[in-house]
Amino acid sequence: MPILLIAAILGLVEGLTEFLPVSSTGHLIVVSSWLGFESERANLFNIVIQSAAILAVCWEYRERLRDSMRGVFREPKATRFVLNIGIAFVPLALVGFLFGKKIKALLFNPGTVAASFVVGGVVILVMERWLKRRPGGEERPDTLMTVDDVSPLKALQLGLLQTLALIPGVSRSGATIIGGLGLGLSRKAAAEFSFFLAVPTLGMATLYELYKERHLIVADDWAMWLVGFTTAFLSAFACIRWMLRYVTTHGFGIFAWYRIAVGFAILFSLQ
Repeated sequence: MPILLIAAILGLVEGLTEFLPVSSTGHLIVVSSWLGFESERANLFNIVIQSAAILAVCWEYRERLRDSMRGVFREPKATRFVLNIGIAFVPLALVGFLFGKKIKALLFNPGTVAASFVVGGVVILVMERWLKRRPGGEERPDTLMTVDDVSPLKALQLGLLQTLALIPGVSRSGATIIGGLGLGLSRKAAAEFSFFLAVPTLGMATLYELYKERHLIVADDWAMWLVGFTTAFLSAFACIRWMLRYVTTHGFGIFAWYRIAVGFAILFSLQ
């Protein structure tokens, strides 16, 4: 298969799955395996296209992010927002730095992804069932928190939940969104907090990996990177807008059943 077509496919996979609770890393591992695109060069490419997803978030929320950075030292609302995102980012950064290599060596394989897909899907279904039974939670939106209502303690809890995403197939966005729902955030707020948290999380991971693997950067890969980056940005931007509309009136059950179905499909394909 032509390398530019592979780049476009993987870019599309990254963009469509990064912000949904279905695990972009898990999808990239499995699809890369199916396409035979597995090497240090391929791993670096997958890191590069993550930056396109970051750019999509920054563009969609450019006014909010700009105002927060301008008012971080002057406005309590902006200070709280930036502080919470920083607090939530720290746990994953520490755990990833200390144990990232071991986790990749032991768990980055289709089998782990499949198991994580199924378990994660069951967790989402259990959470949805609990939300329906929670007194007043779904029926009274005024009782649910927005992004601006998140406390530093809840930000830390969300950050700790995000560390589960180091296991391929768990889903970074899934861990933070489902965790946010459990902590009392509205569906939209849980999704938005996950989007905002992706900026430092994916941004620092991308910069770190590019620096660490800089010896793999060659001029011949620029066309492949450009195709993958463009495809990932456009699909991620469309996915963010679609998801914000969808979650205001629907639950996350569809993603749970998708995870379970894909997980079992991967398991059967490994037989």
